[in-house]
Amino acid sequence: MTDTSRDNVVDEMSSMVSDAQDMLQRANKETGERAREMRSQVESKLLKAKLRLQELQGQAMDGARAAASQAMDRGRAAARVTDDYVRENAWQALGAAALIGLLIGIAVGRGGRDDD
Repeated sequence: MTDTSRDNVVDEMSSMVSDAQDMLQRANKETGERAREMRSQVESKLLKAKLRLQELQGQAMDGARAAASQAMDRGRAAARVTDDYVRENAWQALGAAALIGLLIGIAVGRGGRDDD
């Protein structure tokens, strides 16, 4: 969600809440049928706000799911490329792994001798 759309949602929700508060204050001054009518309008405004928030929550969840799915697809693609590379260049991959193991062994071996 962009900053502009966030601002619009905040403005929209603020307006709905403000309208509902105004109606409740006016309803407190009224009696009988007019008070019931105003309370009904407040309930309607609050229901609209709730539904709008649920809609926005759904959109946010859909966006998060799409991003997660895209990240998973990218991860799978990277794993496939790595697997293909290792299969096609098995001896080079084996040599690189052996070299890394040798370097780690040397580093560990030197670390043990410094303590003597």
